[in-house]
Amino acid sequence: MGTEPHLKFYNTLTREKVDFKPIDRENVRLYVCGPTVYDFAHIGNARPAIVFDVLFRLLRQIYGESHVTYVRNITDVDDKINARALRDHPGLPLNEAIRLVTEKTETQYRQDAIALGSLEPTVQPRATENIAQMIEIIEKLIAKGHAYQAAGEVLFDTKSMVDYGQLSKRNLDEQQAGARVAVEEHKKSPGDFVLWKLSDENEPGWESPWGRGRPGWHIECSAMSGRYLGDVFDIHGGGLDLIFPHHENEIAQSRCAHGTDVMANIWMHNGFLQVEGRKMSKSEGNFVTIYELLHTEKLGGRVWPGAVLRLAMLMTHYREPIDFSVKRLEEAERLLAKWPAADIGDATPDAAIVAALADDLNTVAAIQALHALAQAANADPSVLPTFAASAALLGLLPEKVEVDDAVVAEINRRVQARLELLKAKNFAEADKIREVLLAEGIQLKDGKDPATGERTTTWEVKR
Repeated sequence: MGTEPHLKFYNTLTREKVDFKPIDRENVRLYVCGPTVYDFAHIGNARPAIVFDVLFRLLRQIYGESHVTYVRNITDVDDKINARALRDHPGLPLNEAIRLVTEKTETQYRQDAIALGSLEPTVQPRATENIAQMIEIIEKLIAKGHAYQAAGEVLFDTKSMVDYGQLSKRNLDEQQAGARVAVEEHKKSPGDFVLWKLSDENEPGWESPWGRGRPGWHIECSAMSGRYLGDVFDIHGGGLDLIFPHHENEIAQSRCAHGTDVMANIWMHNGFLQVEGRKMSKSEGNFVTIYELLHTEKLGGRVWPGAVLRLAMLMTHYREPIDFSVKRLEEAERLLAKWPAADIGDATPDAAIVAALADDLNTVAAIQALHALAQAANADPSVLPTFAASAALLGLLPEKVEVDDAVVAEINRRVQARLELLKAKNFAEADKIREVLLAEGIQLKDGKDPATGERTTTWEVKR
């Protein structure tokens, strides 16, 4: 693999860029919080799926594909899921309704992630498959004096942990009850959070030492990360919005249960996402799912290919806020159109691109270097394999796709129809044909016949 690059990542825990040194070079371990599967994932959920996929690819490039374990969980037990199941399947038993909601939503999320160019994680555990591990951690916390029972719940005692709040830099004594902290009389402190709560007959539940119930949100990730990555692992990732309370409480549970100084050595968080300059929300009318972007005309009146969505994300550094706009998507699309399709062969990624990613996943610098490489490859075919290997490292490799004669004939028919529209100066309809073809992975390139001077169009398939 050549000279190993110097990896440095920004660690939210210490608020500084730090050297990355894996605990075990033979098993580099990464955990990222995945979706709660009650509804199709929105475009904000796409950002960690893409960002940490690039990190996964980089670690595999450096340490070897078989020496990196990437866990991204599926939260399939949650009160939002219960509510959605009752809404969508009111006539069914709750457990069956929940299964229909979570299976459909999880399947769509995984399809969306793949369409965005992301590799499948090594393990994608479901919370409901790890209830026994959650109960075991809660038992340890009670035994060590870090948890207590009250009013049908088991709660983590935040006062029992001297340095609680290190990740978010929140001081318990200075926190205001009611600011994302429930005010309830049965809690010893307002910041105490639920590890286990009892379920009634109309709620999903599992038998436990504290009665039939279900886990709190935070304990799920402590159990799944511990099961698949160990008590202490290399990197924990997720969105900036998860720092408090979710990641803070994960740290508290895991450290207190296992008696460790840290849960993960490095904590990485991607920044917030806006759509067209505004916070995304249904009330704003700019709430958009990954599925809608890939398959409908929800944003900008057209369908967007997964590669365009991915590049638009990576054109902003992962820690910076991003404005996900039609303008940004069009910019990404124009850039991709200039990149050649190529086979990797035995080539390795360009050193400048690896170095950019090794510096806290600087995808902005990496894409700039990749575009320069694409220009070189367009002029010199011998550069094509290096370009292809470099693009693949970012999950942006334009593929050569073979198509059968019937498909070729249909594409040629539509290309010719577009040329006729252009001759008639019906540019709006001509643009629609181009956009539909592009959404299908067919890229058009206009030119002129050198002999006649007439407009010509060639095409290639990219996915």
